[in-house]
Amino acid sequence: MLAILAAIVFGFALLLDFLDTNLGAPDLFNVHTLMLIGFLLLSLYLAGVGTGPGTGGRGRGWYGRRPGRG
Repeated sequence: MLAILAAIVFGFALLLDFLDTNLGAPDLFNVHTLMLIGFLLLSLYLAGVGTGPGTGGRGRGWYGRRPGRG
């Protein structure tokens, strides 16, 4: 989820850069601020913060016997 939000923020920052606009507040929402927010969301995703409650941050959860073990 955080990676999707980071992609949306990066896309919005790229669109603002292409259109050369500042949304009326040049110090609040500029391209560099949005890129830092995107990097923050991406680093939180890579750290495992947004993995969800079922897995506990360990990837895919197993229920019952693991396949391939005899």
